[in-house]
Amino acid sequence: MQWLNQETVTEHLNMQAAIDTIEALLRRQAAHPSWIKSPERLVIETFSDELFSNSSTHSSGTHLSMPATIYDGQQEYTAVKLVTICPDNPGRNLPTTTAIITVSDNATGEVLAVMDGIYITQVRTAALSGIATKYMAPDDCQRVAVVGCGGMAYEQLNAVLTVRPEIKTVYLWNRSHEGAESFKNRFAHDYQQWNVELIVCEQLEDAIKDADIINVATRAKSGLFSVDQIKPNVHINAVGAYQALMKEISNDVIAASYMIVVDDLVGSHHEAGDLIQAHNATDCTWTWDELNGDLQALVTGKTTPSSKEQATKAEQTITLFKSVGAASFDAAVAVHITELAQQKNLGIALY
Repeated sequence: MQWLNQETVTEHLNMQAAIDTIEALLRRQAAHPSWIKSPERLVIETFSDELFSNSSTHSSGTHLSMPATIYDGQQEYTAVKLVTICPDNPGRNLPTTTAIITVSDNATGEVLAVMDGIYITQVRTAALSGIATKYMAPDDCQRVAVVGCGGMAYEQLNAVLTVRPEIKTVYLWNRSHEGAESFKNRFAHDYQQWNVELIVCEQLEDAIKDADIINVATRAKSGLFSVDQIKPNVHINAVGAYQALMKEISNDVIAASYMIVVDDLVGSHHEAGDLIQAHNATDCTWTWDELNGDLQALVTGKTTPSSKEQATKAEQTITLFKSVGAASFDAAVAVHITELAQQKNLGIALY
């Protein structure tokens, strides 16, 4: 059993490999549905009980347990990710999301690897946005807006630039100006392969008004922008709002979207707060029946047309990808890293 720390995982996992690995998983799952098993993840709210309602030490967070099995035609693996989301951690100079992943050989039950899951979580979440952008975003995109400059935003932008290298300008907005400036400096230092201009915007509307792609990763409780503030053919990647009471995409944006795709059909009905609230709102016309499908259907060309697509092409052709995460995506990337560790003798042998 190998221990793979964050440094080892980061060194040997790149965005293109993550995108290719997950896209291969989706195609394999479409061809052989029984080869991948990914039950709905267990979600436990932390510090949410009324006993802690007056706590000044901790904000409410979330703990998740995410198991999955993957058969690749020759060998079956089980990967289990344990995640804790701590909203107060940035103030402690710690990542908001902490995670660990185990990968086992199902033939023997042997644990092959235990690895830090923070970077894998960031990369696999971003890779999903990369895949969605590859298939859904307009051709020849030039400008991206990053809304919410937390830990997830770095790799999400990296993923979009990986599939749309023609992008020249990135607009940054964060609730705190310091957070956006910190993102700008770190991204420019750590991702020097992308020759893009990074512009910090004081106002959200200035960041999004000319964007061809908008990446959103926040813990917002209400929609952040309206449909009249964005371009009519913009593509949106929304990876925040991972609980039913969270919301970062406004109802009017959802209702105006020409195509909406989620990463996980089952999970989205319980966790995609943006879509759940739009469906339940009496003043919103969008319902789950308008959903075009999931990421698997997107990459295999089997999305279901909505009434908007069946009608004459409208002037408003917004596309929206909503991600809540699924264990199979983590498992695919973790198995990839485990196989690399076996081939290259990476990490530290624990026994």
